[in-house]
Amino acid sequence: MRVEQILQFLRDHGAKTCHEERILRAWTRAQPLDSGARRRRAEDFHPLELRNALPALEAELAALARVRSEHAGEDGSERLLVELNDGQSVESVLLPRDGVCVSTQVGCAVGCLFCMTGRDGLLRQLGSAEIVAQVVLARARRTVKRVVFMGMGEPAHNLDNVLEAINLLGTAGGIGHKNLVFSTVGDRRVFERLPWEVVKPALALSLHSTNAELRARLLPKAPRIDPAELVELAEQYARRTGYPVQYQWTLLDGINDSDEEMDGIVRLLTGKYAIMNLIPYNATEGEGFRRPPRERSEAMVRSLHQRRILTKLRNSAGQDIDGGCGQLRARSLDPGPVTISLPMKNSAGNPLQGLAGE
Repeated sequence: MRVEQILQFLRDHGAKTCHEERILRAWTRAQPLDSGARRRRAEDFHPLELRNALPALEAELAALARVRSEHAGEDGSERLLVELNDGQSVESVLLPRDGVCVSTQVGCAVGCLFCMTGRDGLLRQLGSAEIVAQVVLARARRTVKRVVFMGMGEPAHNLDNVLEAINLLGTAGGIGHKNLVFSTVGDRRVFERLPWEVVKPALALSLHSTNAELRARLLPKAPRIDPAELVELAEQYARRTGYPVQYQWTLLDGINDSDEEMDGIVRLLTGKYAIMNLIPYNATEGEGFRRPPRERSEAMVRSLHQRRILTKLRNSAGQDIDGGCGQLRARSLDPGPVTISLPMKNSAGNPLQGLAGE
C-alpha cells in the first residue's frame, strides 16, 4: 500500500485537506486515528462519513506491519522481525538514542557479498505505507526522532515509495529533515531526485572501498560509478542541503582495512563535508568474512583523525544477538545453517584477499 492510497480512501469518505493532515499526523505518531488537539472528540472535527470509515482504515493500517518476533540487544537496541500483510517479512531496528532503522524492500538486488539480505535477491518492493508502518511500530514502543533507511533493500531501487515515505515523515510525522537518512550504494537517480524534493533527507553512502575493482567485487550489482565520482556527487548534495554525507565502510579483515585504503579515504574525503563511519563486520552464519581485531579498527580511526578526516567507529546494533544483515529473516525461513558462497578465496581462507590496495 502507498500513502497516496490512504489519501484517496480518506477523500472518498469526505475528508478535506485538514482532515487528511490530522489523520496522517495521528497515524505517523502511533496515536488513534481520531485523535485531536486538546483531547477533542472526533465528532468535533471529522465528518460523519469519515468517522464511520476510520475503524476499517485503522485495521487496514495495523495489518500493514506486525511484529513477529523481538530481539533485545545489550546496547539498548531492539531488532524486530516484521511481518507484512502478504506474509513476507522484513527487519527493523530500534536504535539507541531515539532512532529506528527501517527496510525498504523484501530482499535486495545489489548482492553485497558481506550481507545476507541479498542472498535470495529482490523479492518485492515495499509500498510507502509499509515503510512508514515500521516507524509507527517503533513509535508505539519508544520515542523516535530519527529514521534511517538502511535496513533490508536498496532505497534507490524503490525510489518513489521511499521518497513518498520520507515526505510524510518529514511533514505529518514531525521528524527533522536532517534526521531522515537515505542510505544508498550510489545511484545517479538519487543525486538527480533528492535535491528537488520538498523534504531533503541526509545522505549515507555505502562506500566500503576506494578501489573501484574491489568495490565492484564486494558490491557486484551496484551501479558502476568510480568512488571518486561518487564522492563528488555526494559532496554537491551535502553543500546544497547543509548536511554532511555519512560514508559507510564495513570493515573486513584483510580486505578493506589496509593502509592503502586509508590513504584512499584521505585522498577522496580531504576538504569534504563528510563523516566516515567505520563499521566492523557483523558476522553472518556460515563461512566468509571476519571483522578486524579491535586494536586495528581503533588504530585506523586514530590515523584518519590525525589526517583530518572526521571518523567514527560504530558497531551494527544488536551484535550480541546476531540479528543483522537479514539474519532474523533468514532464520525465520530456514532454521538450518546458511552458507554464503564467496569468490576468490585463497588458501588462508580470506575471500578477495590480495585485492585491497591494488
